[in-house]
Amino acid sequence: MPHTPAYAAQSADKPLGPHTIERRAPGAHDVAIDIKFCGVCHSDLHTARDEWGGTKYPCVPGHEIVGTVTAVGEDVKGFKVGDTVGVGCMVDSCGHCDPCKAGEENYCENGFTGTYDGVLPDGSHTFGGYSTNIVVDQRFVLRIPHKDKLAAVAPLLCAGITTYSPLRHWKTGPGKKVGITGLGGLGHMGVKLAHAMGAHVVLFTTSPGKVADGKRLGADEVVISKDPVQMAKHAASFDFILDTVSAPHDLNVYLKLLSLNGTLCLVGAPPVSTPHPSPAVFNLSTNRRQLAGSNIGGIRETQEMLDFCAAHGIVCDIETIAMRDVNKAYERMLKNDVKYRFVIDMQSLKDEAKAA
Repeated sequence: MPHTPAYAAQSADKPLGPHTIERRAPGAHDVAIDIKFCGVCHSDLHTARDEWGGTKYPCVPGHEIVGTVTAVGEDVKGFKVGDTVGVGCMVDSCGHCDPCKAGEENYCENGFTGTYDGVLPDGSHTFGGYSTNIVVDQRFVLRIPHKDKLAAVAPLLCAGITTYSPLRHWKTGPGKKVGITGLGGLGHMGVKLAHAMGAHVVLFTTSPGKVADGKRLGADEVVISKDPVQMAKHAASFDFILDTVSAPHDLNVYLKLLSLNGTLCLVGAPPVSTPHPSPAVFNLSTNRRQLAGSNIGGIRETQEMLDFCAAHGIVCDIETIAMRDVNKAYERMLKNDVKYRFVIDMQSLKDEAKAA
């Protein structure tokens, strides 16, 4: 598979367009995958436009990948040709540091290798799922238990695990009051997962028009965060709040809502040029509150999340698009004009490549 059709950003100020990349031939431990669908993550936009800094061009984004195994290396165990599999945000890690040994490759002390914009041992960089196929070490390939709604499963590989991991780590469940800020790609998954875990779920949104949708997705209550009266009713009452908003905003308003030992966890990441304003120290010291962060999840936990979602019938709410429409999707994403995740049908790229 040396020549692979893809879409790439050539620089921060250029739209994505057709590009050809080279994939390695599958090695002994590799799995070759024909990509069926790839989700569009806000991280894709941030990276393509170099909003987090250090992007390596050409950049082929995409780390919410589902597809079919087309070949396996001679030492591959657990996968065979024809299997439905997924690839998330990582394709390698050192494998020998303490986090890696614990199954938390996402916290690899030597830095995991991202599915795109990551650096390989030979100095080249990785290309993601905005392409027709990919070759990945078996350790970073995931089993997809869902056999239907495959397009809606794809965003679980990032949006799903990014919200599942902190909800699981901070022991979300019955008897816990959990807040979710923002109803976008991450937020709508946070609502679904926290509800399935048995928590009392409160959605915070700036949009009155999202109240009904929030409740449909599993929120027990929906609070308009711009309304100080509504916010005041929840003062010092939350065990955990998951903040999924990627735009800079005042964290103090949510810290005040935490009860004793409560935690505000950030998973939305604004551009480095416009960080969140620093919170007031007294909003942390009062009630011994914690401000924390979380970064995707390890492979073991991601598989656990996929199995949990399959058992509870959870997939993402999506809008399927053609590859050629990805730039329009980026602009709509910036306007919050999607419910709640774009997913690229990769057959559209295959057809486009054939016609070229």
